[in-house]
Amino acid sequence: MTRVSISEARRRLPALVRQVKQDRGSVVQITVRDEVVAELRAALPEPEPGAAARALLELMRKLPKHRGPRRNISGHVKEHLYGGKG
Repeated sequence: MTRVSISEARRRLPALVRQVKQDRGSVVQITVRDEVVAELRAALPEPEPGAAARALLELMRKLPKHRGPRRNISGHVKEHLYGGKG
């Protein structure tokens, strides 16, 4: 991990960007009066479009199937929230 002052970071920004690009695990901490205020690191790769939906569908396939009578959950919301029949 590299620490640089904000004024040094301004002067060396292109080199610092190349550094984190080449070594994806490196982090450059930027300080103001010896206090770390920011970090420069490589960006995370963008997830493939639809990856989250596919993962959710795969998880749903792995879950056990529902057994027993189905319940109308939304039909009992007022009863649950306010008590009695609503």
